[in-house]
Amino acid sequence: METGNEAQVRSEIAAERRELADLLAQLPAERWDEETLCAGWRVRETVAHITMPFRASLPTFVLGMIRARGNFDRMADRAARADAEALTAEDLVASLRGAVDHRWKPPGGGYLGALSHDVIHGLDITVGLDLDRRPPPERIGLVLGSLRPRQLKFFGVDLAGVELRADDLEWSYGSGDPVTGRAQDLLLAVCGRRVPPGRLQGSAADRFSGSE
Repeated sequence: METGNEAQVRSEIAAERRELADLLAQLPAERWDEETLCAGWRVRETVAHITMPFRASLPTFVLGMIRARGNFDRMADRAARADAEALTAEDLVASLRGAVDHRWKPPGGGYLGALSHDVIHGLDITVGLDLDRRPPPERIGLVLGSLRPRQLKFFGVDLAGVELRADDLEWSYGSGDPVTGRAQDLLLAVCGRRVPPGRLQGSAADRFSGSE
């Protein structure tokens, strides 16, 4: 039986996938080859990665990990590139749309981990392409609220001496010089993405903005 919180998170997962699929279905063909905020990935590789858990069988996943010598990032990169080559944009949209209610959960991450995966990579696409889409702040808040120090360490983000403070919901993290902005842009910052200039304010905002 699902708890109330699980039901809420699964509802947000379904909404995120549905909304992103609708947006991608309208994306002009040439834009699928534009770069996202995921370094080295175009839109098609990023969507292939989002949808990989819905398409890859356990044996396929295990074989990929063996070939990558146990390195998940290497395996994921290879899989995204191979799938982006093999599948059309229409195939990828259909894969995402067909998984709206899929119960996939990343190991140890639960449904919040699945929501985080979809929301962060969705922002990689929409912000990277400067598309006019803003997930509801409450959805972003669920993701931000699930982040832990070990995850920030994984992303390699240095928040020493900085307090991140959302201006569209009640959320802050850290202590020090305040850096303010929309919750979705702060989420990008804590995930190691470069936030487009002008979206964050504060004396330390340049640490998270601009081009690498």
